[in-house]
Amino acid sequence: MNDPHPPSRRSPEKKRSLLERVTDLISPEPESRAELLEVLQDAHSRNLIDADSLSMIEGVFQVAELCARDIMVPRAQMDAINIADKPEDFIPYVLEQAHSRYPVFEGNRDNVIGILLAKDLLRYYAEEEFDVRGMLRPAVFIPESKRLNVLLHDFRVNRNHIAIVVDEYGGVAGLITIEDVLEQIVGDIEDEYDFDEEEDNIIAAPNGGHRVRALTEISQFNDVFGTHYSDDEVDTIGGLVTHRFGRVPHRGEKVKIDDLSFEILRGDARQIHMLLVRRDPEPTHRPADATDEAL
Repeated sequence: MNDPHPPSRRSPEKKRSLLERVTDLISPEPESRAELLEVLQDAHSRNLIDADSLSMIEGVFQVAELCARDIMVPRAQMDAINIADKPEDFIPYVLEQAHSRYPVFEGNRDNVIGILLAKDLLRYYAEEEFDVRGMLRPAVFIPESKRLNVLLHDFRVNRNHIAIVVDEYGGVAGLITIEDVLEQIVGDIEDEYDFDEEEDNIIAAPNGGHRVRALTEISQFNDVFGTHYSDDEVDTIGGLVTHRFGRVPHRGEKVKIDDLSFEILRGDARQIHMLLVRRDPEPTHRPADATDEAL
């Protein structure tokens, strides 16, 4: 006897509830990057993901959109070494800047001939013959338009940490490091020269002045330097300096506030990370002479 209702040959599917089908109609899957970010931000507002996770995901999207020119250290602010200089002349500069790698140029900054690792300078104190040119590592050159996500992949594959950015005419436009790219994703990466404790937010610099963490609260800064900066509009000294510039300043830029000079030691496209603060010397007043008194 034939079954009047033969079973369907289609593979069984999980029966979806009416609520699930209505939800799909009301909230369809995101169809663009902007919509996906909105979904993630909504998830954060409902405590489904934390703020750090959201920030890193947003950073990943940002890296895919940015180019080398967007975050590079401009040529004028590059800490580079002239091959013509003697080691005893540039080693104090290397100690002051405290980087691990330095571009080395010959003649002018457009002619970068290699990369010098700071640790290789230890040979200067251990070897009788010291040849800087012979210890240079090959320099990697990239165009300004190179996407950061592609650059990060190249850094990892080639085990390289620094690249020289060149413009369309072959001139040096700046430099970029793997740390610069990673900080776009995870935020500031602390190294051995950063500060671990709040009480170490302000430390004496070897060349005079003080290295100050940009997140130092203005109240703490005032206590140390005897200043009276207001914290009505901003909470940190980095915020105060940025407010004075009217924009996020680049590394190497300086600004004077009262009798203090602030130099940007480190930062990125979004914020300042570290400052060098120096107090200007008191102006010398010459005694009034007879002509001055007569006037």
